[in-house]
Amino acid sequence: MDKTPAIRCRGLIKDYGALRAVNGLDLEVHAGECFGLLGPNGAGKTTTVEILEGLLTATSGEVELLGRTWPSDADWLRQRLGISLQETNLPDKLTVEETLRLFRSFYAAGPEVQDLLELVSLTDKRRTWYSKLSGGQKQRLAVACALVGEPEVLFLDEPTSGLDPQSRRQLWGLIERFKADGRTVLLTTHYMDEAQRLCDRVAIIDAGKVIALGTPRELIQMLGGTEVVELTCDGPLEESCVSALPGVHAVKPRGEGLALTVEQLHKTLPLLLVHLEQTGRTLTRLATHHATLEDVFVNLTGRHLRD
Repeated sequence: MDKTPAIRCRGLIKDYGALRAVNGLDLEVHAGECFGLLGPNGAGKTTTVEILEGLLTATSGEVELLGRTWPSDADWLRQRLGISLQETNLPDKLTVEETLRLFRSFYAAGPEVQDLLELVSLTDKRRTWYSKLSGGQKQRLAVACALVGEPEVLFLDEPTSGLDPQSRRQLWGLIERFKADGRTVLLTTHYMDEAQRLCDRVAIIDAGKVIALGTPRELIQMLGGTEVVELTCDGPLEESCVSALPGVHAVKPRGEGLALTVEQLHKTLPLLLVHLEQTGRTLTRLATHHATLEDVFVNLTGRHLRD
């Protein structure tokens, strides 16, 4: 079996003058997996993806896709990659069908336009101008344009940003069907539920570097607990006292209060409330939730993914 990674980069660096957007990034994406890149705005995700796609040239470092390199194998690679950018603007006065036929003409092989229309549920919009489509329909058309060459690797940069829940789920279904065919997806997203549902592995990027890598379950297990308690009180809380409570794995500042990672909420929460009463503190806010990739990122960096 061919073990060549679908995507590999080593020591990737991209400088814009004095600004280093990507700082020695290493990455390997296996063939047939959906791989997620997570991080806040400015972390270097889009720059990294555009280098991998051949749209930007790295300052230094190595990049391989399907065992080939830019620019020596550019024509070969372009026939095997599908790309949906963070923002796609297509000609307003072309219909959906005309747009797909135009993009299909760029590739030596690929599905029929009718099959693409059915795949992205746009058959009834085939004669509609691009300018008349809804946001979700435009996004589905952008993904269809990325699929016209039947790519081996599909790049999706924030594909569901700003979409309504129904449109997001439709695009999730497209991604899952693409991956089910044994092909590779590299996905950037700010939506944690999206990453946890779609991605086999995830890399969290901050300041142009990978700071954590693993399956969503592995990354969440790094927290040591499965539940998160967020609380604020009418006065400051001593982290050391709260962290000493049974079942508390970690305590981090969160806004004006604290976030506790705990294993068994039903056991730790009553003890926490008793502690607050004994120390004369009054709760002003209390919230609990299952630990997520967002909590992993905040734990590692002190920031939220959308900061």
